[in-house]
Amino acid sequence: MLAKAVSIIPFLLLLSACAKKEAAEVASPAPVQVTSVTQATIRRIVNGDGVLFPQDQANVIPKITAPVQKFFVRRGDHVKQGQLLAELENRDLVAAVAESKSAIDQAESNLRATEGSTIPEAVVKAQTDLESARQARDAAKKVLDSREQLFKEGALAARQVDESRLAYVQAQSQYQAAEEHLKTLQGVGKEEQSKSASLQVQAAKAHYDSQQAQVAYSRVLSPLTGVVADRPLNEGDIAAPGMPLLSIMDISRVVARVNVPQADASSLKVGQTAIVTQTGSSEQTEGKVTVVSPAADPNTTTVQVWVQIPNADERLKPGTTVHASIVTEEYKAASVVPVAAILPGEEGGTAVLTVSADSVAHQKAVKLGVREGNQVQILSGVTPGEEVVVVGGLGVDDKTKVKVVTTAVEESNDDEDTNAPEEPAAKKPTTGQDQKKDGGNQKGK
Repeated sequence: MLAKAVSIIPFLLLLSACAKKEAAEVASPAPVQVTSVTQATIRRIVNGDGVLFPQDQANVIPKITAPVQKFFVRRGDHVKQGQLLAELENRDLVAAVAESKSAIDQAESNLRATEGSTIPEAVVKAQTDLESARQARDAAKKVLDSREQLFKEGALAARQVDESRLAYVQAQSQYQAAEEHLKTLQGVGKEEQSKSASLQVQAAKAHYDSQQAQVAYSRVLSPLTGVVADRPLNEGDIAAPGMPLLSIMDISRVVARVNVPQADASSLKVGQTAIVTQTGSSEQTEGKVTVVSPAADPNTTTVQVWVQIPNADERLKPGTTVHASIVTEEYKAASVVPVAAILPGEEGGTAVLTVSADSVAHQKAVKLGVREGNQVQILSGVTPGEEVVVVGGLGVDDKTKVKVVTTAVEESNDDEDTNAPEEPAAKKPTTGQDQKKDGGNQKGK
C-alpha cells in the first residue's frame, strides 16, 4: 500500500501544476491591438455601375437613292466635320441641273420680251383706239349740234335730230370703252403680265436650286469630328434614305451613364467629381457629373447620372462597363477610426472599445458618419487621440483589463523571416507576467 501511495504523489503534483497553469491563463488579460482616433479629411461617396457612351454620335444617312461611286474613308479613320466621306452616282442629276439652267434662261427671256415689247405695243394700240374714238365722238357731237340748230329754224325734221343724238351716244360709249381699256393696260394689265413672267422665272430658279441640291446630296460629308465607327456598305452598293451609310463617333470625351441607388441620388449635383474604373481593371479616371436624371426608373429604383470623362488618347471605348464613385461631400478635420474598431452596441447601436492608460478597456457608444474605404467618421462618443481597439475587441467586457500588443515587432519579424530565413528570429522582451508564466512552466515541467 505504501508503494502505491508513493507512486500516486507525483501524479497528483502534476495535476495540481496543470490546474494552476490553466487558472493563470484564464486570469491573464486579453491581448488587443489598438490605434488612435485621428483627424483627417473623409468624403461621402456614392457608387454606381454603368456603361460608356460616346460624347456625340451620328449615323450618316443619304438623302437620295443612288449607287455608291466611291468611299474616301474606312472603319477606324479619323475625320473632321465637313470632310468628304463618299460620293454617290450623280450623272443623271448633273444633266437635270443643266436642263433646269436652260429653263431659267428661257423664262428670263420671256420676262424681258413681256416688259420690253408686248406690253408697250398693246398700250400704243389702245392709245390709238382711244384717239379714234375721241375723234368719232367729237364728229358726232358737231353733227348733233348742227341738226339741233336747223331743227330750231324749222329747216330739218325731228327724226334726223334723233338719229344724230343716237350716233353721238354710241360714239361716246366707244370712247369710254377705249379709255377704260387703255387704263387697264397701263395699270393692272401691265402689272399682271409682268408679274406672271416674273413668277415663271422664279419657278425655273427654284427647280434649278432643287436639282443642284440633289447633286450636292451625292457628296456625303461628315456631320461631326470623330472616328468612323461603322461602314456597312461597299462601293457599288445602293445607298437609300433610311439606311445608314456610315456611323461617326466623337470619343474625344466619353460619357458614363451610371445608375445609382435612389436613396443616394438626393446628394448628387452637376459638377461633382467622379472616379471611374473599368470593369476588370484597376486604372482610375477622373470625370465630372454633367447630368442628374430628374426622375427614377420605376423598374430598377435607380437614378441615371451622366459622368463626362476626357478621352484624348481614346483608351476608353464606348460600350465598356464601368464603376463610378462620385464624391458628393467632403468633411475636413473629421474624427476617423478604422472600420475594424466598430463593434455592436446596445439596443442595435454601435460602440468602440477604448483603452485607458492603465490598460483597462471601456466600451463607449458612438454615432457613425461617413464611411470611405477602411475609414469611418465618428460623430460623437470619442475624441481625437483616444486609443481604440481594432483587433481582439469581440468578447471583451466593459472595464476589463487588457494587454496591448503592438504589431510593429511582429510584422518586422515576419518580414525578416520572409526575406532572410537564415537569420534567427529576434527574442521578444519579457514582461513580469511572461516571467511568471515561464517560471510556472518550468516549475510544472
